[in-house]
Amino acid sequence: MSDKIVKAAVKDALSEKNVAADFYEALDEEVDELLEDAAERADGNSRKTVQPRDL
Repeated sequence: MSDKIVKAAVKDALSEKNVAADFYEALDEEVDELLEDAAERADGNSRKTVQPRDL
């Protein structure tokens, strides 16, 4: 599995908080699931283009 998130961007977004090392992996898995679901919705609607509404 390749990383979908940018750790530095996450760290910046959560600058007021400490971020556990395993948080990034869990977040990356969530993003993977979102992308898979969005692709399935696009396929289900006979589209090759994934759109915001697929999220």
